[in-house]
Amino acid sequence: MKRITLLPLSLCLSFCNAFVLNANTTTDDTSSPTIVCPLEGYQLVWSDEFSASAIDNSKWTYQEARAGWVNHELQTYVKEQSPQGKKVAECSNGTLKIHCFREGDKIYSGRMYGNRNVGFKYGYIEASIKLPKGKGTWPAWWMMPVSNGRWPGCGEIDIMEEVGVDANKVSSSIHCQAYNHPNKTQKTHEMLCEGAEDGFHVYALEWTENYIRTYVDGKVQLYFENDGQGNNDTWPFNKAFYPILNVAWGGDWGGYKGVDETALPVTMEVDYVRVWEKKKE
Repeated sequence: MKRITLLPLSLCLSFCNAFVLNANTTTDDTSSPTIVCPLEGYQLVWSDEFSASAIDNSKWTYQEARAGWVNHELQTYVKEQSPQGKKVAECSNGTLKIHCFREGDKIYSGRMYGNRNVGFKYGYIEASIKLPKGKGTWPAWWMMPVSNGRWPGCGEIDIMEEVGVDANKVSSSIHCQAYNHPNKTQKTHEMLCEGAEDGFHVYALEWTENYIRTYVDGKVQLYFENDGQGNNDTWPFNKAFYPILNVAWGGDWGGYKGVDETALPVTMEVDYVRVWEKKKE
């Protein structure tokens, strides 16, 4: 069953078209009139309500990568399941579940890409997510460019990240050549989201040619403005990006205070992912 997000009164007044969801309607149909963008002037172009019994492989692909591939993370990313057949991702009871667990001498997890080869350029993008618990977890909801390119110059948009050792503190960041975490110049903002690990919360991105703005349950988290100089070093966000959902284990941030393997297995649960773009005039 899909959840209806109740926005603060102040946001409801400014976003007068907060979405309404009819549980009797098949919401995977992006033409459905019952899913309305919180911002005016947008139309739904892509979504997954995870109502089916299996992951839609026409929408999602898996990353496969060894432990240590990025950020010194400890998990191994596999496609669909571990060597012994345990799923790293599945759809059940109306949600997507990404699992992270130990099997033998390895930690396995899932990293999933939405609309990987096409992506989206500008729009309003949101997901309703329940975060995993435990020291060592590093769940993320973020975007990278379809065209790839050398990081950080290619750009990265982090809609939501959290590390379990700092439970319920969620952050948004952007990375580019001028602003990135190796140089400690990234543009980022963190806020406490009470109950982020106990229930579903909505993490959203409003992305235009002029600015990037992220939200947590309708509250503004991060605002980053295009400087208008046409400089790729400061604004590489003028091309298509694709959304990513993953659960990392340990690594530079997730394990900055160590990890507690007694927390495993853990699961990140996603109620829906929705992408709107501005209506053509």
